[in-house]
Amino acid sequence: MGNAYKNAKKDLTTTSVTTLYTTPSLTTSIIKSIIVSEDSGNADTITVTITDTASTPATFSLFKTKAISANATAELLTAPLIVQAGEIIKVTAATGGRLHVVASILEIS
Repeated sequence: MGNAYKNAKKDLTTTSVTTLYTTPSLTTSIIKSIIVSEDSGNADTITVTITDTASTPATFSLFKTKAISANATAELLTAPLIVQAGEIIKVTAATGGRLHVVASILEIS
């Protein structure tokens, strides 16, 4: 047990809702950074949600259709995000094959 630094990475090749990160049981996570990179030369948008299966509604929007410029990289977080055990960060691209997402995470157990 203790602290562990992790990262979570996804290449959003489709427009499906994609799990970026799930906090393990008996753990609290601090997401320090969520970086989105557009690599196709076309502007796009990303949606980021947090899912808590213990509450109703279960899904909460963090970023709704956030614009990402062509060939650009954007840091989505301006402050750390606390994610409790079992909560899930999900990402969805408006267009497949354009966006990469990387999250930097500190797990505390």
